[in-house]
Amino acid sequence: MIQVPITPRPNWKNLADEFGFRFHTLDGEPYWMEDRYYQFSLKQIEEELEAPTAELHEMSLEAVERVLKDEVLLRKFQIPEDMWDLIVSSWKQKAPSLYGRLDFSYDGKQPAKLLEFNSDTPTSLYEASFWQWLWLEDQVNAGKLPRRADQFNLIQELMIQRMATLGNYQPGQTLHFSCCRDSIEDRDTVQYLEDCAKEAGLKISFVYIEDIGVNEDGEFTDLDDNPIRWMFKLYPWEFMFREEYAAYLKTANVNWLEPMWKSISSNKAILPLLWEMFPNHPNLLPAYFSDDPKAAGLTNFVKKPIFSREGSNISVHRGGELLQHEPGPYGEEGYIVQQYTQLPRFGNNHMLIGSWLINDEPAGLTIREDVGYITKDTSMFIPHIILD
Repeated sequence: MIQVPITPRPNWKNLADEFGFRFHTLDGEPYWMEDRYYQFSLKQIEEELEAPTAELHEMSLEAVERVLKDEVLLRKFQIPEDMWDLIVSSWKQKAPSLYGRLDFSYDGKQPAKLLEFNSDTPTSLYEASFWQWLWLEDQVNAGKLPRRADQFNLIQELMIQRMATLGNYQPGQTLHFSCCRDSIEDRDTVQYLEDCAKEAGLKISFVYIEDIGVNEDGEFTDLDDNPIRWMFKLYPWEFMFREEYAAYLKTANVNWLEPMWKSISSNKAILPLLWEMFPNHPNLLPAYFSDDPKAAGLTNFVKKPIFSREGSNISVHRGGELLQHEPGPYGEEGYIVQQYTQLPRFGNNHMLIGSWLINDEPAGLTIREDVGYITKDTSMFIPHIILD
């Protein structure tokens, strides 16, 4: 695995505007970067990223099964007790999922180390699938990359296939999409998923989270007062469980994407549980709940709130020194600690790999860089190729 400089496409910002990629620059700082790319061998992709992604996903499903049979663990995962039956029901009914992403530290030499699961509301989807592939095609056609250059990127193809399959289980049903009103990135991510759903032949509708209503039958409704029966929501379960309308989750009769059992696998409490269930697994890092005496044995560690998102309230400690701490609204729910592992460093930046799953299949890569130790929603996105 190497980082290679390349000349950016001269018209890429115009193309971004044309294709609706509105968040390529965030608060005046670059998000999408194409003056460099990462190059992998096919063996690295297939054996050292794809294979661990599939295996760790299967392990996470075993962990979900264990949590849902153990009230002590449900409490450790900070799942409200009045939601237990609904989550167990979604698991027993095998409520289908759509996608997810595993984040790794990987240097191309040592085994990839799992940092966390993003199995409920992962973003960076549009740029990982369509936009990154368009960059590859353009650079190959411009002679900047060899014709044999490839990319680990089946995301869009598998996404459309998965949505078409899910539509067979909801014949004639409208799939509502939703996200919060105040995030351009979330809205564009959902718009991309809407486009995939249309390509799959589904009937779709959109409503902002803030505009969802409740009718007299306790059902969720859109702005036209239509009952919502099937919904993709880019909004985390831990928020939904604590909202005023959580009481209506029992009467709403909604088939959710992602399903309610994802509240277990997307929870950072799964990291110490996986380490307990699969100790010394080559792709896992030692991790413990912060109140576990074993946590004190880690001198180099990352402290993470159970519900943290986009790097919020995470702190990195090495040799008794606090290297970085990100502020945020999380932490009251408790923490886990995970052994620190050095992210690969290229120039001044640390690099992290996100490995996508669509319909439980490894599907593609997201690569992010940040000058800090903690990857955030503003961290730069860098494209990749496969070349042997």
